[in-house]
Amino acid sequence: MKLGLKIDVRTRRGTREGVPQLMDLLIKHHARATFFFTLGPDHALGQTWLPGGDIGWRCRNELRGVRNAGFEVGIHAFDRVRWERGVRSADQKWTRREMRRACECFMRIFDEPAHAHGAAGWQMNRHAYRLTQRLGFRYGSDTRGTCPFLPVYNAEIMACPQLPTTLPPLDELMGRDGITRDNVAERVLRLSETPPPAGHVYTLRAEWEGMKFLSVFDALLAGWRAQGYTPTALGDYMNGIDLAHLPRHSVIDGDMPDRARPVALQGGEFLA
Repeated sequence: MKLGLKIDVRTRRGTREGVPQLMDLLIKHHARATFFFTLGPDHALGQTWLPGGDIGWRCRNELRGVRNAGFEVGIHAFDRVRWERGVRSADQKWTRREMRRACECFMRIFDEPAHAHGAAGWQMNRHAYRLTQRLGFRYGSDTRGTCPFLPVYNAEIMACPQLPTTLPPLDELMGRDGITRDNVAERVLRLSETPPPAGHVYTLRAEWEGMKFLSVFDALLAGWRAQGYTPTALGDYMNGIDLAHLPRHSVIDGDMPDRARPVALQGGEFLA
């Protein structure tokens, strides 16, 4: 059973410190993953008015090293803070500008177009779903849900498949119901004990699991192997999916624990 690993890289520190440690750990466990990079300004403190260095170009050697090591790479955002705060109410022009800037930066760094999109903060709008297909993405992992699907927004079917995050990330579990750093891996593994037909997708952060929670991710990788999972990149996870028979599901905004704003969710099956 496959378990897709989606690694969001949000800051320059996460790129330079968290990513190498995650790669070493993945290699240790014979696991693969997809790294989704923030390519524009570094807003490590979450403030758009503070000057932030261009992560993608300044860290281009590190980013290329991830791809050259055999890991799949994709786009998280150009400016992840601006995207998270603005995309849900943005128009077509704003959304297209942000996504095209990310695509152009990706092309400059890797000399090839991006084919994977993992929206920052699971924040999307109608125009962004449309652009995932128009800009040539093979798939998006922009939503939370239960299984791979074709997104439908207000009865408009989008052609770019969604591989939603199915397991809760660490920051939604920590501090709830007695969960601490010492037992959070156990809780995630309990949630993944019974796999759905298509397997699971887990989202982690280079700034969390790649740094102060590295030992937690180590335990998760060992535990998933014991449960019979093969941790893999999302592109490989998608290879086992029958795209011709993907269900169509509405995409909606909904609340998740400890999230400052609603996120994109997989809704009910369309015309089921």
